[in-house]
Amino acid sequence: MRSQIAAKERVVVIGAGVVGLTIALHLQTLGFEVLILAKDFPGPFETLDPQAQINYASPWAGAHNGWGRDLPTGEATPEDWRDHRFALETFARMTAIQAQHPEAGLTFTRGFEYFDDPPEHIKYLNHEKASALGMEEFCLLHRDNLPKGVTFGYSFRTWCLNPMVYCCFLLRRFVYEGGKIQKRELRSPEEAFVVSPSHSARFVVNASGSGFNDDKVFITRGQTCVVANPCDVSISRHYADGSASFCIPRNFDGGTIIGGTQEPNNWSSEPAPGLRLELLKNLTETYPHILSKGECFRPLRDIVGRRPTRKGGMRLEKEEIGQGRAVVHAYGAGGRGYELSWGVARSVGCMIADAIGGPKQ
Repeated sequence: MRSQIAAKERVVVIGAGVVGLTIALHLQTLGFEVLILAKDFPGPFETLDPQAQINYASPWAGAHNGWGRDLPTGEATPEDWRDHRFALETFARMTAIQAQHPEAGLTFTRGFEYFDDPPEHIKYLNHEKASALGMEEFCLLHRDNLPKGVTFGYSFRTWCLNPMVYCCFLLRRFVYEGGKIQKRELRSPEEAFVVSPSHSARFVVNASGSGFNDDKVFITRGQTCVVANPCDVSISRHYADGSASFCIPRNFDGGTIIGGTQEPNNWSSEPAPGLRLELLKNLTETYPHILSKGECFRPLRDIVGRRPTRKGGMRLEKEEIGQGRAVVHAYGAGGRGYELSWGVARSVGCMIADAIGGPKQ
C-alpha cells in the first residue's frame, strides 16, 4: 500500500536508463509522485541512433546476470558485498517480473563462466560456496567438458533480457501508474529542483549514469556485434590476459549480442575495423554450437557503447544541499546497471523514506 506521508512527496529522477527507470518505478510503489527528466528515453532498438545516442548506455548493454569475476570473497570490500546483495535482490525481482509479465523481455536460461586462468577467489568455488552466495542451480564443470584452453568453469541459472523491450516495459508501467516525463538535458542536479515548478520536490535522484563533473567517473568503451543467430545460453569466457569473450541471447526478436572489449577512457565512437571477425571467432572457439548445422553468422549491427564507470564503485549516497532539499546520487555502475538495478532502487527508496519518516520497502 502507498504511504499517506509518501503520497504528499514529489521526487525528480534524472536519467531514463535502466537504473533511473527502475528507481522511478520503485518510488511509485512507495507512494511518491515522480517526474523523470532525461535527454534520452527508451524506444525500439531499430530506431535508435548509435552515434547520436552513444552515451545513452542502456540500449547497447548486454543486459544479463553473470556470476563471474564480481563474486565477492572474504577479502572483498564492503562495496563489493553491497553490490552482490543488490544483484541478489535484482535476481529475485527479475524472477517475479518474468512470471507476472512475460511481455517484459526477460528470459531465464543457463549461464556459463569459463576461465583460462581463474583468480584465487574463483578457483575454489564449489557447490557449498556458490549456494552461500545465493547462486541457483550451480554446477561445476568437468575438465573434459571445457573448451580448449579453459581450465575452470561452472554453470548456473541466470536471466538475460532484450534491453529495449525491457526498458520500454519499465517506462510504460511508470507512465501507466501516473508518472510524468520531460525530455531535458541538465547541467547539474540542482537544476532539477527548478526545471519544473509544477513538480516542486525536496528530493532529486541523480541517476544520470556519469554524474555531473565527478572526477572519479570515466567511460569504458565496449564494442559488440548483434547477430540474428539464436542462442539458448549465456556464455562468458575470461582469458588469462584479462580480456573476455561473451554472448548473451536477447530473445524477443533481438538476436544475440557477441562481445568482449573493455577499453577505459577510449572515446572512439566508430567500430574498430576487423574487430567483428575477432569477436565472432573467439565465441565460435568457445561455443561452436551457436553455428550448428553449418550455419554462418548473420550480423545485424556493430555497436559501440560507453559504460559510465566510477573509481571506487558506484556512488550511492544522499547529499544535503540546503533549504531542506537533498540529492540522492545513484550512478557509476559501469557494466552492472541492469544487474544491480532493483537493489539500487530499494536502497534509494530507503534513503528518501528515512528522511521523511516514511515506510522502507
